[in-house]
Amino acid sequence: MRARSFALIFSLVFLVSAVGVTAQEGHPVKGSWLGSFEGQSPLTDVIVILDWDGENITGIINPGTDNMEIANATLNPEGWVLRFEATGESDSGDELNYVVEGSLGNLAFHNRTITGTWSNEGSNGPFELTRQ
Repeated sequence: MRARSFALIFSLVFLVSAVGVTAQEGHPVKGSWLGSFEGQSPLTDVIVILDWDGENITGIINPGTDNMEIANATLNPEGWVLRFEATGESDSGDELNYVVEGSLGNLAFHNRTITGTWSNEGSNGPFELTRQ
């Protein structure tokens, strides 16, 4: 009887702590995302860091050596479509305006994905990011 009570209490403590861990996931887009996009060159690796302050999605994109601040970010919960823009500079010094639009997948899991289209002047193609 005592062993059963101990097992029941241990199970309840474990379940309560597991609920607390999953509850700390935060906003669906918040976190560090790694992946690649296909443009003029075959594949370009990219790091995207997104944050949610309770009202706005902010963050940075790093498709190379320079960070670009994300602007005009929106998330449509119907279909979980994320869209954001950023302005960077090409190797020749020209301004590049990035527009990224994709859908969130695997929402119930830690390793969420965003897949969609990544575009800038003269180049667009598919991308996939995975949350780390």
